[in-house]
Amino acid sequence: MSELYVRLNYLFNKYYNGTASEGERDELFEIIDSSATDAELASLIHQAWDSLDDDGPLFDKSKSDEMLAQILRTNTEPAVVTPTKNNLPWRKLGVAASLLFLVGFGAYIYSNQKKQVVTKKSIAKIHPKNDALPGGNKAILTLANGKTITLDSAQNGLLAQQGATKINKTRNGQLVYEAGINADAPVINTISTPRGGQYQLILPDGSKVCLNSESSLTFPTKFTGKTREVTITGEAYFEVSKNPNMPFRVKSDNTTVEVLGTHFNVMAYNDEAEMKTTLLEGSVKISNGTATGILKPGQQAVLNKAGKLKVLNDVDVDDEIAWKDGIFQFRDAGIDAIMRQAARWYDVDVAYEGKIPQREFTGRISRNVKASELMNMLGYAGVKYKIEDKRITIQQ
Repeated sequence: MSELYVRLNYLFNKYYNGTASEGERDELFEIIDSSATDAELASLIHQAWDSLDDDGPLFDKSKSDEMLAQILRTNTEPAVVTPTKNNLPWRKLGVAASLLFLVGFGAYIYSNQKKQVVTKKSIAKIHPKNDALPGGNKAILTLANGKTITLDSAQNGLLAQQGATKINKTRNGQLVYEAGINADAPVINTISTPRGGQYQLILPDGSKVCLNSESSLTFPTKFTGKTREVTITGEAYFEVSKNPNMPFRVKSDNTTVEVLGTHFNVMAYNDEAEMKTTLLEGSVKISNGTATGILKPGQQAVLNKAGKLKVLNDVDVDDEIAWKDGIFQFRDAGIDAIMRQAARWYDVDVAYEGKIPQREFTGRISRNVKASELMNMLGYAGVKYKIEDKRITIQQ
């Protein structure tokens, strides 16, 4: 096994996983460019590509060869891909599309159309003043006495003390509640994120919460009694500390999610048609007064506006929690669903000229890119748009 083969295998994997440095990306592209006139090098690239099937073949050899051929073509030649909705090879397809589209942030997207032509000409030119920057750690903490603290501009260290409970901001921008042991009655605090904001905090019982953009969490400064109860709007990911004697309850409108100790995600935005609770570890019970469901890991409870509850099996939990790891990740999603996420994260308005494109997309891109880069990725798949004055318009 040659050193170059080992290096290629390393670069392919680093690129797909989004951990490649700028130098590593440049190195990979240079090797691919050089393979056009070097048969031995092209052979090594094929071997490294095939080695990505270490968990078994993802698709037949003819499709694999076709996809690799797309990567090895010159950058200016149009690329034709023919994905099918029910046969998207997630891992290898990600590598292929990332390289094919030549975007430096490890992104890919596929439409479920039978045939999609992708060309370099589809990249839109966005004037910087019309672009939108990605969100970041932004939140406001509202104390029981009405005082507000803007967390993104607050200094690290002790922010406030309520009774025996200390509220600290750590170096990594996390809010930490340290509950005291005296008999002070708990008071209620609320942390809220704006559009373009997210924040992490540790509750008095040690439970960890990651709050998505345009969301809020209301909670006591310490948990007493028989239950631990918090209320959310928007979306939050929870890692709940185990305490069999004090179940943890998350409330949203008239719905309650109850756990003892587990990892789960709750998405309950008002502008979404459904509330979704996705379980990663442990078990949870979800109820809304008329229906009750108990989830196992990998399942998702979906509750619509009419109060109808259904449980989905074998959900790809990575899709549901990618946001907390700084990634837009969607599978078979409509453009309207994607743009609702974009509106919340980039703090922009979204408008449509004509009918909304009735297509579904599967894709992945960092949430750290500008709005224009997300839209460019959609542009590769044939979505027409313009960005002006904090407004993204999807055109027919």
